[in-house]
Amino acid sequence: MRGMMMERPLRIADILSFAAEVHAESRVVSARVEGDVHTQTYAETARRVAQLANALTRMGVAPGERVATLAWNGHRHLELYYAVPGIGAVCHTINPRLATEELLYIVHHAGDRVLFADITFAPALAQLRERLPKGLPIVMMTDRAHMPEGDWLCFEELIAGEADHLDWPELPEETASGLCYTSGTTGHPKGALYSHRSTVLHALMSVAALPGTFQAHHAILPAVPLFHVNAWGTPYSAPLTGSSLVLPGPRLDGKSLFELLDREAVYSAWGVPTVWLALLGEIDARGRTPQGLCELLIGGSAAPRAMIDRFEDKGITVTHAWGMTEMSPLGTQNTTPPRLADAPAEAVRALKESQGRRLFGLDFKIVDDDGRRQPHDGRAVGELYVRGNTVISGYFENAEATAAAIDGEGWFGTGDVARIGPDGMLTITDRAKDLIKSGGEWISSLELENAALLCEGVAQCAVVAIAHEKWGERPLLVVVPAEGAAPQKAQILAALGEHFARWQLPDDVVFVEALPLTATGKISKRTLRGQFAGHTASAPER
Repeated sequence: MRGMMMERPLRIADILSFAAEVHAESRVVSARVEGDVHTQTYAETARRVAQLANALTRMGVAPGERVATLAWNGHRHLELYYAVPGIGAVCHTINPRLATEELLYIVHHAGDRVLFADITFAPALAQLRERLPKGLPIVMMTDRAHMPEGDWLCFEELIAGEADHLDWPELPEETASGLCYTSGTTGHPKGALYSHRSTVLHALMSVAALPGTFQAHHAILPAVPLFHVNAWGTPYSAPLTGSSLVLPGPRLDGKSLFELLDREAVYSAWGVPTVWLALLGEIDARGRTPQGLCELLIGGSAAPRAMIDRFEDKGITVTHAWGMTEMSPLGTQNTTPPRLADAPAEAVRALKESQGRRLFGLDFKIVDDDGRRQPHDGRAVGELYVRGNTVISGYFENAEATAAAIDGEGWFGTGDVARIGPDGMLTITDRAKDLIKSGGEWISSLELENAALLCEGVAQCAVVAIAHEKWGERPLLVVVPAEGAAPQKAQILAALGEHFARWQLPDDVVFVEALPLTATGKISKRTLRGQFAGHTASAPER
């Protein structure tokens, strides 16, 4: 027997319509590329989104067509997030940090119909114009006063005169809404094609998982870019709850972030560890934290214990999270469970190193090399597989990659190696491709890195495998010294020796001025492996 309830499709446009009515005065604050800080309410945002949607329709953008964005976190980019899927088209966010060939590949692979870009990218686009799809209209996201020279359309002129109201079309909730490509660490980038249903459910799941964060009187600053997996869903979760959005634009240095956080009394800020290292430096320089800042949500890569401790010591709660482009992206969050409310601080902080527990609607399993499920006992380790309403069922126009990623039971293989506790606590022990196999035994690069970051004088570090004639692979530790510090190899290895067996210790410690980063702000181990290919050092005896 079926229940007798109405069925209405889940639509992205309904999130903003709701926010414009129920949370009309909550704000969208943008540090714009033009140099000013712009503020508008959700009610004003909804009217501009309707104008933009009407303009897109007038341009001939049809349902299912891809509309590309090459832009930082700003209100015009946010407006595209609603206007494009609102008319049934697909918002395709492009990472401007990609290599030129990767960028060109995804524009052609996606079959983009229009490209919207911030003015900072005008010079690069002018050089690439002949290699972009022929006749591709490019809209500069600014007003006439700030338009760069060239054959571009102007965003503000495009929407001027358009009606600021639109009866949003009825769309099946399975309609594609967003397209985001992976950073292409192996082979060509692969596209994750989201739907209205998956996006709205992801917003609801995020709000349910983080009720203390998403509140109408809070402001949230996504330092994670809008082009990086929809800024982890904040453009949809924040309006749903009335939380104000503070968008930092292109300036993610410590000084700029501190001043914006301080000015807007931001409650919660979201981003990758490398961004927060810069903020820590600015906090130390000023001798205080930004007013109102109570929480950091850290993801993208594991937050080292040393970073967690430094923020917590300053009264800023760290919430670890984990996810993937293919998961919309949030998969876990690590708020402190009630059972630890009165536990010693050391026990709580140790738990914060884990990635947390799954969001409602997601299922996890770990399997061994033969595909056999492993118990969730907190000890067994295996490759992590996931499934759920916000997980891709395949890659966009890429059957080969789909076949490699989805197992026979319909689960998606994450490529992460993990263990899961009886309470659902997920701990990522490494990426499968970053594990080091030495003499038939596995060494976790992540565990070595976390321990090295606790060593005096170490600001950043990475562990990668180097080839070894006898043992196959051995770990190499690459360290960025803290400012004014001069850590020594022997001291670091001695400190690590208190926590690891002799054969697990790095063969060598190399000091560098900076670590290479990927297009999404993570440390690029692929670059490091290439840089140190052929590096040799004496392996310890077993």
